[in-house]
Amino acid sequence: MPDSNRKLSLHTRIAQALHFVEDGTGAVTPAIQPAATYARDEDYAVRRPYWYRRDGSQTTAQAEAVIAELEGAKESLLFSSGMSACTAVIDHLPTGAHVVAPKVMYHGVLAQLQSAAAKGRISLSDYTAGNLDELAAAVRPGETALVWVETPNNPNWEVTDIAAAAEIAHAAGAKLMTDCTGTPPCMTRALDFGADFSFHSATKYLGGHSDVTAGVLSVRETGDFWDEIALIRKLHGTVLQSFDAWLLIRGMRTLFLRVEKACKNAMAVATHFDGHPQIEAVLYPGLPSDPGHAVAKKQTDGQFGGMMSIIVKGSEQTAIDVCRYCEVFYPATSLGGVESLIEHRKTVSGEGFPVHPRLLRLSIGIEDADDLIYDLEQALSRANAS
Repeated sequence: MPDSNRKLSLHTRIAQALHFVEDGTGAVTPAIQPAATYARDEDYAVRRPYWYRRDGSQTTAQAEAVIAELEGAKESLLFSSGMSACTAVIDHLPTGAHVVAPKVMYHGVLAQLQSAAAKGRISLSDYTAGNLDELAAAVRPGETALVWVETPNNPNWEVTDIAAAAEIAHAAGAKLMTDCTGTPPCMTRALDFGADFSFHSATKYLGGHSDVTAGVLSVRETGDFWDEIALIRKLHGTVLQSFDAWLLIRGMRTLFLRVEKACKNAMAVATHFDGHPQIEAVLYPGLPSDPGHAVAKKQTDGQFGGMMSIIVKGSEQTAIDVCRYCEVFYPATSLGGVESLIEHRKTVSGEGFPVHPRLLRLSIGIEDADDLIYDLEQALSRANAS
């Protein structure tokens, strides 16, 4: 006898964008609602939760609902970029709030935190990514407002135990913010591990096609802090626009398939080049020798992700030449798209960012893994011959 209470799997719910069907037409794809303003009803009441474009739209709301389902979140808010989402979190903190963040993390957010600290807007302490002892030592009980965790950590891919970090943050009276952009919520549901905020640059795996810029915040519980973040988004005018939200919905419908293939390809690439005579190190949590392997396995359900870095032997120019000589990998910045990317991280991050001068960051896409391996092999050979 069929079980009438059976819930569809998350794979199915996301592939169908929550079984979307448009009222009236029966369309299975959401329409793009481009309106900048909305007429009130005959009683002069607002018809929906938004009455002007800065509040949102039907299309953006549908994308937020899909992400909230993915995250197991109470609510999600979409922003026009990952940076604008992070800015809203920083801006909602009271003046002088104490924040703890990794020494090395996404350079844009790190620069923003450091700038706010230099102006006296916040006070900032740091810790080595993945080091829970340093994290615990940096937290100030009763003073710390926010603990920032990026895992796996860009660009060295250190892994931080989210559940342990949540215990440390909560014991001090702080909220935990996690950036798991490298392992999207089909792999890592940070809220399930105790995070208060889950952040993703939706430009990356959630969109998945390198054609939309977006950021998203999701929370386990709402409250005054969440209302304030929503108000900051409204006043800054950084709500995700309808066409971008539509692209994001389209991208998320294939999220599970894309990520599964990227993870499989990444493992093949990492395994092939681990111990390679022209490579000093492969930084990938999927390798059993990686210090974060066990925690990453638990937090990603054994998928490990499509992001890795390699440190090539030779000079800094050798590393740059590997990027130049790739013919399948695109020498481009970003990650999480269907196409594979390679970048010399020091060039992109700038001289002030603490990154190994011969580190190349790879975003592994959904191409044939043998083609990716061959491309890196030929690029390494050419770079070492020049």
